[in-house]
Amino acid sequence: MDLELSGIHHLTAVTARARDNTRFYTQALGMRLVKKTVNQDDVSSYHLFYADKVGSPGTDITFFDWPVERERRGTRSIVRTGLRVGSEPSLAWWHERLSAEGLTAAPPAVVGGRPMLLVEDAEGQRLALVADPDGPAGEPWDRSPVPVEHQIRGLGPIMLSVPAIDKLRSLLVEVLGMREAGQYEAPEIAAGPVQVFAMGPGGAAAELHVAIEPSKAPAMPGAGGVHHVAFRARDGAELTAWTKRLREARVATSGEVERYYFRSLYFREPNGILFEIATDGPGFAADEPVEALGERLALPPFLEGRRAEIEAGLKPL
Repeated sequence: MDLELSGIHHLTAVTARARDNTRFYTQALGMRLVKKTVNQDDVSSYHLFYADKVGSPGTDITFFDWPVERERRGTRSIVRTGLRVGSEPSLAWWHERLSAEGLTAAPPAVVGGRPMLLVEDAEGQRLALVADPDGPAGEPWDRSPVPVEHQIRGLGPIMLSVPAIDKLRSLLVEVLGMREAGQYEAPEIAAGPVQVFAMGPGGAAAELHVAIEPSKAPAMPGAGGVHHVAFRARDGAELTAWTKRLREARVATSGEVERYYFRSLYFREPNGILFEIATDGPGFAADEPVEALGERLALPPFLEGRRAEIEAGLKPL
């Protein structure tokens, strides 16, 4: 089987303020809460998925709700999440909207060859709204407070920071099949050069940007930080092929994990950043109709018998 990752699948970050987080991502950013569930490895915390209307692969940013201190920023971490919009004029619209939300954002500027608006949410989650008129677009959500022409179309690119790139480059290119697609300097977001790696069709939805920052201390995880990034595999057969390839490359993995909405494989790159490969299906409509996504606490079948206990331990959103 010819293996090729087709882009970013999702990104999972950390919040200590689930109610505020939900309001910001659904009301200020206009994304849809497509799945309100729990962390399957820690059912005392929410796992919240924000995406397009149907939760298309490549459109969702997700959050674990953990009562932790703020992240201490540094290297060996994921440092910025791209959210793609349809045009450069949309960035001006977003600048005005986010300023009205009380968030400080410099005016849009070209970073690494693309128009971007750099902003942080209230917990310091670092975001970049990226003009990407030619990239894939998710399904617009007709109940979003954001007009269709300005809605977020999906994720990408995702930026990492590492102190040295050689071992990571070998993993990305020789094992994961990414290709080197350029380099740029961006002093507003990285102290060192940024190397671009592309997957599949390329473009912002299928790029990993790696900032090389040897002078920084390692990050300490916390709220406002990122837990992991996931890349797209088409189906279970392809995921199994990736499991075999990583094993042959002597990369330690979790083995395949059934997440019900998709199937996953986890592993760490040489700097300790957690990566995941996830299947495109079956998707978030596996247990809820599309019109009702995110309206109730959804639990995979293996947790359904504990519903009363789990609901009692969660804070209302």
